Amino acid sequence: MSSAEDDYNFVFKVVLVGESGVGKSNLLSRFTRNEFNHDSRTTIGVEFSTRTLTVAGTTVKTQVWDTAGLERYRAITSA
Repeated sequence: MSSAEDDYNFVFKVVLVGESGVGKSNLLSRFTRNEFNHDSRTTIGVEFSTRTLTVAGTTVKTQVWDTAGLERYRAITSA
């Protein structure tokens, strides 16, 4: 038995990579939950969220990965 969330035509995986403090977490939050937090906390490691969209009659599932911008987490982004 499948739910409506599992019925999609395409899956896009997007990885947000950049320096610390540039707004990667807020991009993730705005796109997936339509929220913006001016005083957001620093990401530790990696966080991800999904959103399903209908584009031109096609169902698209997006997985957005938010990476930590600190140098010590750089190995995670290469994986």
